[in-house]
Amino acid sequence: MTRDELLAKLRELKPWLEEQGIVNVRLFGSYARDEAGPDSDVDLLVDIAKPLGFRFFGIEDDLSERLGARVEMMTNRALQNPYVRHTAERDALVV
Repeated sequence: MTRDELLAKLRELKPWLEEQGIVNVRLFGSYARDEAGPDSDVDLLVDIAKPLGFRFFGIEDDLSERLGARVEMMTNRALQNPYVRHTAERDALVV
């Protein structure tokens, strides 16, 4: 899947994500840089609009199934490593 194909799929899923409480979705990592390979995961930086608790991981799994690729969602708060934070913010593409 190319970056543009992934962005199109994510944009189609945006209303569903918002219903789940996932907002301000940004793609980063290898897909954002258009360097993804067959084993690449989909890295998403997201904001949470309502408390999700462990449902967060269920949403992540559902999204992985819908996209046909492993998804890793992170919040700004979870980005503790300064290098990873900088890279994510630099590469981020708004969905």
